[in-house]
Amino acid sequence: MASEYTIYKCNMCGIIIEVLNGDKGHLVCCGQDMEKLEEKTVDGGKEKHVPVANLENGKLMVKVGDVEHPMVDDHYIEWIEVECCGGVFRKHLKPGEKPAAEFSSCCENYKVREYCSKHGLWTS
Repeated sequence: MASEYTIYKCNMCGIIIEVLNGDKGHLVCCGQDMEKLEEKTVDGGKEKHVPVANLENGKLMVKVGDVEHPMVDDHYIEWIEVECCGGVFRKHLKPGEKPAAEFSSCCENYKVREYCSKHGLWTS
């Protein structure tokens, strides 16, 4: 399932914007073009970033990585989102929390993405 939503980041101030309709043109923040984030799908380092999702009784259980991702002040999962049922559902996380989320009433056709403060956007 390809995402209909495109994510951009300002490399000056760190703001992240999700574009709901199309990705033509360019966005500007802090006087420079924002970076269009590309979804990564393959883990290569020691930290694991690819979201792991399991649909159980209509609930989607998501954790980040097959080895739990660090959740410290300078390196953590900022949010996990699932795209399904014609919408996007997101859980914001903070350092110290588990890199996991539960989404209710999810359909069988879904896409999961997460954003790491240090390594960017990941999907499964």
